[in-house]
Amino acid sequence: MDVPALLDLYRRRGWMVATAESCTGGLIAATLTEIAGSSDVVDRGFVTYSNEAKTDLLGVPAAMIAAHGAVSAEVAAAMARGALEHSRATVSVAVTGIAGPGGGSAEKPVGLVYIGVARRDLVKRELGDPLVERHVFDGRRHEIRLQTVARAIDLLTEAAR
Repeated sequence: MDVPALLDLYRRRGWMVATAESCTGGLIAATLTEIAGSSDVVDRGFVTYSNEAKTDLLGVPAAMIAAHGAVSAEVAAAMARGALEHSRATVSVAVTGIAGPGGGSAEKPVGLVYIGVARRDLVKRELGDPLVERHVFDGRRHEIRLQTVARAIDLLTEAAR
């Protein structure tokens, strides 16, 4: 996770980032904006902790959340797409998961996180299909959130390559 290198890479390309965060509660945006001068790369961040916020701010269909659950690949993809649709960003990252210590189940254990990344096609001015990764991170709440942030930063870097 090399945030200064990520910011430099996006700056050189003239790209901007938007974040859509549930289980990390804004930690990805905070990590990006910890670096002075990041305002020319970071467009905005959405903290959409509740299902209603995902629908209201990002346009995630309530029916999708009801069908798949807030912690799902489908919702992570919709969050990433919604962050692009509601921003000037070139790339967005979205996270939804169960950081614990409670809230897990056999099907969706504590540590389960979906990370979605979407990129705007600058030539066609269209949104690409989001990439979604499924992870089951180990540790306590804080550790799960930090692992999620680290992977999200790495995915943002990979999206520019």
